[in-house]
Amino acid sequence: MAMTLDGKLVVAISSRALFDFEEENEVFEQANDRAYMQLQLDRLDTPAPPGVAFSLVQKLLAFNQDGVQRVEVVILSRNDPVSGLRVMRSAAHYALPIIRCSFTRGEAPWRYLKPLRANLFLSTHLSDVRAALAAGVPAAQVYPQSAHASAAHPQEVRIAFDGDAVLFSDEAERVYQSQGLSAFQQHETEHAAHPLPDGPFKPLLVALHGMQQAATPHMRIRTALVTARSAPAHERAIRTLMDWHIEVDEAMFLGGLDKGEFLREFEPDFFFDDQTGHIESAARHVPAGHVASGVSNPG
Repeated sequence: MAMTLDGKLVVAISSRALFDFEEENEVFEQANDRAYMQLQLDRLDTPAPPGVAFSLVQKLLAFNQDGVQRVEVVILSRNDPVSGLRVMRSAAHYALPIIRCSFTRGEAPWRYLKPLRANLFLSTHLSDVRAALAAGVPAAQVYPQSAHASAAHPQEVRIAFDGDAVLFSDEAERVYQSQGLSAFQQHETEHAAHPLPDGPFKPLLVALHGMQQAATPHMRIRTALVTARSAPAHERAIRTLMDWHIEVDEAMFLGGLDKGEFLREFEPDFFFDDQTGHIESAARHVPAGHVASGVSNPG
């Protein structure tokens, strides 16, 4: 019988999201891919430092500790296969049980997400993220200069999500941007009993909720909704989650307050938002990724 990833949480990740290859990337940008390849080969026996999404990947893979394969992490990288040797050696150095990888030497790797049935794609390449989102795969552009995750919760994966254009569609955000805050509040009050349409990251939240319900003894998942919404617009968001039969552990309705300091206190392994301003604020404190979807991200 052929191997299958059905029933697993599948995370596809680029090498620069998993490891800190910023110094090597500068060589690529300033010289050419040959110089980059040679540098990676010269450093083959030197493990790359952990990158922004390292903590998230390490903790998710810990869900497999009891021998049940709940999570699969696959490296999808624009690296060439030779440079890929260092990527996989680095994974082995940190005892990350990653066995599947694709190295495409500059070609867009996102097209392999569908056969992988990926629940999440993390990459530093905005064009790959946009293409993945267009194909229906939850995806975010990792900010390589983001702060790394706190080590305070070793047995708990913490993930924070923005609401509109991330968990939910951008329906309400379009009202806000075209008509202003008062019209947005009125619209959401009038539609409080009507669930918001699905956003690009609903499938990931559903998968995480399923893992929460499974209640593995050695690892836990904690989720948070962190949104600029405030009362009375909070009600529609909560009712939407109730309609989906999904519980989040925390919900922060910040009414436009800066998200970064609140996220610093929540200490997520990753935060997803559609607006670059929120991501730049968050990235000073926590690992953060830009979801390039919705009305705030034309083209």
